[in-house]
Parts: sequence; structure tokens; C-alpha cells
Amino acid sequence: QVHLVESGGSLVQAGGSLRLSCAPSGRSFKYYAMAWFRQAPGKEREFVSGITYNGRKTANSDSVKGRFTISRDNAKSTIYLQMSSLKSEDTAIYYCAVDGQAMREAVSTTRSLYTIWGQGTQVTVSS
Repeated sequence: QVHLVESGGSLVQAGGSLRLSCAPSGRSFKYYAMAWFRQAPGKEREFVSGITYNGRKTANSDSVKGRFTISRDNAKSTIYLQMSSLKSEDTAIYYCAVDGQAMREAVSTTRSLYTIWGQGTQVTVSS
């Protein structure tokens, strides 16, 4: 059975930084785009950042542009989300996800196109 395991979530003060990691167990996803989504209490799960299978293209939501950076290490089958200048509105559960289509040449922001999800990691930013 395939699992995605997120880690790195924590409580941090506003203005601080965190790095999230997502590693699969059971198989490699080096031919699939991957992304981070987040869900705050009472809100819909939203796209945060994504990266193509080869790392050549990334996409970020407007709310995190200039503050968050996604990267991947295909040798480790791991993706990362480096978050800086954190704000209280970044507080959410962060999920990593795998695109259902192999070798897509663009990053999709559509939640339904991602077919494998992790269990999430909590990020709390105190102001």
C-alpha cells in the first residue's frame, strides 16, 4: 500500500520559517508532479505550491508567492516546502499530494487531479 508521509509541521512565531517534507513509502513518484495543499479550520482545502515531475516548473498560489518555495529530490522521492515570513493566516493542515497523470508538463492547481494524499501535518503560526 502506498503512503505519503508529511513531516516538519510545528508551532512557529509569525515571521519565522519552517520546512515541510513529504516522502512516499511503497513506491517512487519521480514521474509525477506533486503539490502541497492546505486546509484551515472551516475552509476548503486549497492549492499552495506544486512542482512538475522533472522539477523544471513550479507554481505557487498568490498568497504564498515570494515566501514559499517547493523543491524535490527524486533520488529520495521527496518533496519539500520551504516556508518563510510565516503569517497567522498560514495556519492550517498541510497535505502533500501526487498528480494522477504521469509526466504532466505543467503544474495543476485542481485538487481533483491529485489522486494520492498524505495524512497532513499541522502548521500553526502564532502572532
